[in-house]
Amino acid sequence: MITIMAAAAWLIGLSDASAAAANGVAGEPPWDMAERERLIRAKVDQLVAAGATAVREESYGDQLGHVVMNDPEGDEFCVA
Repeated sequence: MITIMAAAAWLIGLSDASAAAANGVAGEPPWDMAERERLIRAKVDQLVAAGATAVREESYGDQLGHVVMNDPEGDEFCVA
């Protein structure tokens, strides 16, 4: 099973080794989680303006994990 952080690292082209090297701590993400949340919320706002509907937010601990949304036709997708 792939974790959300591993999936995010894969999407931006980071391996576990390069992620650890980027910030010097194994297993820690090399990005600012507050910035990540800001970017997710900005994208959600753009999608709502384009006709999508925010259904719910999923959090992992105190961090926003992803936002579940529906497109105008009712298909579910996530912004992460």
